[in-house]
Amino acid sequence: MADPELPTSGGGWPLIDGWARATLSPAGPRLWQTLNHNSACLSCAWGTGGQNGGFRDELGEPLQRCLKSVEAIQAELQPAVDASVFAGRCLAELQQLGSAACDRLGRLDRPLIRRAGSPHYEPIGWDEVFALLEPAFRCPPERLASYSSGRSSNEAAYLLQLLLRALGSNNLADCSDLCHAPSTLGLRQAFGSGTSNVNLEGLQQADCVVLLGSNAPANHPRLMNELIRLRQRGGRVIVINPVLEVGLLRFGSPAFPLRSMPRGSEIASLVLQPVPGSDAAVLLGIQKALLERGGIAWEFVQNHSEGWQTVIAQIEATGWEAITACCGLSREELDAAAAVIQESQAVVFAWAMGITHHANGTDNVQAIANTAVLSGQIGRPGAGTMPIRGHSNVQGFGSMGVTVHLCDALRQALETLLGQPLSPRQGYDTRALIEAADAGAVDTLFCLGGNLYGANPDSSQAARAIGRIDTVVYLATKPNTGHFHGLGAKQTLLLPVFNRFETPHRTTVESGNNWVRLNEPGRTHLRSEVELLAELAHRLLGESPIQWRRLHDSAYVRELIARTVPGYGPMAGIDASRREFEVQGRVLHQPRFATASGRARLAPTPLPDLSLPGPQHFGGLAAGEAGLVLSLITARSYGQHNTVVYKQGDVYRGMPHRNTILMNRADLAAAGLRAHQRVQVQGEAGRLDDVEIIPGEIRAGAALMFYPEANVLMRPVQPLQRQQRTLPGRRFGDCLQVRHRRRRRPGLGQLPMAGVAAEQGDRQRQLTQQRQRALQPGAALRMRQQGLVAPHPPALAAAQQTGPQRQVRVAPGRIGHSVV
Repeated sequence: MADPELPTSGGGWPLIDGWARATLSPAGPRLWQTLNHNSACLSCAWGTGGQNGGFRDELGEPLQRCLKSVEAIQAELQPAVDASVFAGRCLAELQQLGSAACDRLGRLDRPLIRRAGSPHYEPIGWDEVFALLEPAFRCPPERLASYSSGRSSNEAAYLLQLLLRALGSNNLADCSDLCHAPSTLGLRQAFGSGTSNVNLEGLQQADCVVLLGSNAPANHPRLMNELIRLRQRGGRVIVINPVLEVGLLRFGSPAFPLRSMPRGSEIASLVLQPVPGSDAAVLLGIQKALLERGGIAWEFVQNHSEGWQTVIAQIEATGWEAITACCGLSREELDAAAAVIQESQAVVFAWAMGITHHANGTDNVQAIANTAVLSGQIGRPGAGTMPIRGHSNVQGFGSMGVTVHLCDALRQALETLLGQPLSPRQGYDTRALIEAADAGAVDTLFCLGGNLYGANPDSSQAARAIGRIDTVVYLATKPNTGHFHGLGAKQTLLLPVFNRFETPHRTTVESGNNWVRLNEPGRTHLRSEVELLAELAHRLLGESPIQWRRLHDSAYVRELIARTVPGYGPMAGIDASRREFEVQGRVLHQPRFATASGRARLAPTPLPDLSLPGPQHFGGLAAGEAGLVLSLITARSYGQHNTVVYKQGDVYRGMPHRNTILMNRADLAAAGLRAHQRVQVQGEAGRLDDVEIIPGEIRAGAALMFYPEANVLMRPVQPLQRQQRTLPGRRFGDCLQVRHRRRRRPGLGQLPMAGVAAEQGDRQRQLTQQRQRALQPGAALRMRQQGLVAPHPPALAAAQQTGPQRQVRVAPGRIGHSVV
């Protein structure tokens, strides 16, 4: 049964309490000064700020600031790391710290170096920093690489890629390689542009949102305001997620104090809990239901798309039995979703990492694009596709050219600017970078923010690979686990830089919905990332082919961006006008796509093979042991941003600390396990001991654990051929085994080690009841009366049988979270 102590709504009064505690803290006055500074939010790509002020979005609406933003600012307002931390504590001690403890050491305030063999970081002067960086960057270009996150500015990102490409290197790995790269590739394949084609104004015109693989209440709380508005104007929200997240059922937003705060606003109109990793099957089922119920927009499809004939042929050739067996949802449930889409006037398809963190992530995005086109829900106000990006400027880094998939227009513009062709060598994405480093093929690594060690699967491999790089350089505001585990073979430089509201010059960032914000200057005693990169470029390249030292002036960098980056023309006048803008050519107001033909490109999306191995895959079970093989979902907690943990537990899922595993109650009963029991969890790459079992509202056959702690369990995917549609290295750890010493208890001692022991009918009833219990009283009844939730029929057993179970192939952040 459901835990009566768990919240029945997300957000609400805990948000007010969090704001109050932050306001009354010693840093409260500085916090509010920063919140009102004209700079973009430090948190997710749905953030607010910029020239409208700290609390207003691009449409000027007030009260658009969330508690995650407060947590991020509070972390940046810490005092400097005490000198005794690095002088008195050896690296072996610092390596024992978790993410939260590293972050709470404070702000970095001076350059540090760890020399080969030394157990300590030690202070170093800036002159010596440049004296070390210059020869390190003069290595062969194919052995020079960078890694970056979205914490920095467009100007720093542009300079980073310009410097590396001028030196002949395309090794521009980025955190987006581990999160939304399949979105970029899939959307570019389908529509010619790899970003959202819906802006905020368009979202406010929608009457339906299909939300796939996202836990927006935890990771993009500002989006919840738009979902609340949509429901209040009579719209509907379809939630597709293997985990039943309470905040997606009801959410209380302080932006609506009277209507939303007391009990929380209803969010989900229809909830589907598919087998993890089966999203392509879910979408194919919705397409098949649309076809059978006359919901295909034939005139639109024929006039504005190509390749639709093969997609329709796949839909017709794929039977319902194959679809429902793969995704674990019934034909009735998929038809219910199709009915909502067909009846809606304007539908936005939105998703996060629950869609992209799979071996077939790019196919999943193509399947979303297919569904949008077949239903006619794209290329007009209020309709389209909207990937929900994670870090606040991760999309801006891609726009600036920090990517191994450089678009032709930007490539040609950069070649003109530099007066030379760019290297034709294929660059390393993040997984390829780790593989190359592990093979000893990288000499110098320059990290502009992020946590390369903490973001990667197979933590042992990540530490080993980085340890084979001669020089590793980290630019950061605070310590993280990567600074203590990702140590270079000869030297590791840890360099302090400003954060967004401290920058001494104006900078820009780009939101996930293509809106470019301008950040006003602040005050800092640290070195600017732009200044550091410009000075390094001057030392390496002098005044050829461009005046590198002039790039100290961020306004000049913006001139170059306006000349070379597609859609960024308005950047040239932003210093004078202070006018923020939407990147040109991305938001679709009519069905004209950026493809060679001007039509959307549809393509078939095969059903994935999700079968799970047996216990023997993990070496079998010892005498007296019982075990259960499950699909692994990794996710962030509600008190977490990227790899940084602010709160150890997760009150919404009832997970009190980081070393926990969320499991379905029927799976517990089948394997003879019990709530709060401590077990060993064995993954593809490693194991965790003393893990506490937490029963929860998760799909049977799956388990959820926290990222980045669960990285140790997962192995990376072997690189695939570059011409394949799946992004190289996308498939991470497949599954895990929960193992425990069997205890003889009445009714449990002889239960099977794997599979589902409960009768199929009991299972179906239990899953339906779980959905109902998680909703506020009356909500499930109203939904059922409206015909929006279908109970699981006997066909559901196809995905929950005692034979081959369903498998997810996932990466960190499986359920709707941005990575890094």
